[in-house]
Amino acid sequence: MAKSKTVWVCQNCGVESPKWIGRCPSCREWNTYHEEIVSPPPSRGEVPFINDPVRSRPELLENIKVRESERLKSGMPELDRLLGGGMVAGSLILLGGEPGVGKSTLALQLALSLKETSVLYVSGEESQEQISLRARRLRDKNPGCYVLCETELESIVAQAENLRPGLIIVDSIQTIRTNLIESSAGSVSQVRESAAMLLRYSKITGIPVMLIGHITKDGTLAGPKVLEHIVDVVLYFEGDNNYVYRILRSVKNRFGSTSELGIFEMQESGLREVANPSEMFINQHDESLSGIAIAATIDGMRPFMIETQALVSSAVYGTPQRSSTGFDIRRLNMLLAVLEKRAGFRLGIKDVFLNIAGGIRVNDPAMDLAIVSSVLSSSLDIPVGKEACFSGETGLSGEIRPVSRIEQRIREASKMGFGKIVISKYHPDISIKDPGIEIIKIGKIENLVRLLFS
Repeated sequence: MAKSKTVWVCQNCGVESPKWIGRCPSCREWNTYHEEIVSPPPSRGEVPFINDPVRSRPELLENIKVRESERLKSGMPELDRLLGGGMVAGSLILLGGEPGVGKSTLALQLALSLKETSVLYVSGEESQEQISLRARRLRDKNPGCYVLCETELESIVAQAENLRPGLIIVDSIQTIRTNLIESSAGSVSQVRESAAMLLRYSKITGIPVMLIGHITKDGTLAGPKVLEHIVDVVLYFEGDNNYVYRILRSVKNRFGSTSELGIFEMQESGLREVANPSEMFINQHDESLSGIAIAATIDGMRPFMIETQALVSSAVYGTPQRSSTGFDIRRLNMLLAVLEKRAGFRLGIKDVFLNIAGGIRVNDPAMDLAIVSSVLSSSLDIPVGKEACFSGETGLSGEIRPVSRIEQRIREASKMGFGKIVISKYHPDISIKDPGIEIIKIGKIENLVRLLFS
């Protein structure tokens, strides 16, 4: 029998080395190598659930018939839309997010919403009593939901073979280990091997499997990068603990689009799906306030209206402050420089604070026009008006550049009851016959100042 050996494995990218190296030659990170014990794998007969299917033969591409994939409806429309219509049979889904954002709550809520499907909920981090208490708080029931507190992969698969559930949820993949590898749970080799075995089991049996993954301090999924290549779908659950809104993004999807996102609201009874996010991100004010402008933005394929808030005040200290929440601070500095150079506003001696309402982060270039309007409104202390919204990108020369999918933005603004929308004049002819909203086109920052405050 072959002896066990030790190798040094990079915990960031999974590259192996026969000896310790200070800096990984692959990912260029320092002090990421840890020693792991690697034993030879047992014979194929010792693995209980691996039964090789009939070997496939090469087929001509034109002779292959395409069948519509069977999808399991989750009972959560936001999640189903993100997955492309539901969970495909035999798919492996990875759900990642920061600690406390609500990954386990979302997974348990998914298990309870599948009323007519048996679900095996595997937890390696919590006890059965803790899961039962959370289920009571969610106020939902599924008579076919089984809970298993186990960290050994072979035992999990054996229980799944006995139950044959319609869905398996593993919380989390970093706590699962297999006896084929001697290293501890959470190591690169354990995460990689456990995910590969669960993928093989899912493909053979046709049972969809959802894995919950941890996030590192850099904001990436813990474990080797190959983990994201193994799975079929990668979902990121984002949000701030100080706010109630959560965003579910699709980063990878072999069975649907990656341009979708779902929005949830965290409540005492669990996560509530937000069907119309525009109403959530626009604060209803009794009167017009200065420093506030509404942007018509798009995240993925979904348009919504969002409120930008700016505060411009005299600098108390020697160096003016620049602060941004939910928006790139470097792009804010660029917009302030454009305003000072092209529009003549002396903002270099002012403190500027920017906030995106709702606690979400937006990277859409169409936010530029609304941010510029809110900064100008706060600087002059003149309200923009509640009936106006904006959608346009600002260039370094002060021109207003066109943005993508402007017709979707106009329809969303009209649906939300806005009276006018300010866009770039360089857009081609808009094919909306009756937009129900006044469309104002401008070409430069100077024109915006005259339009709003003349």
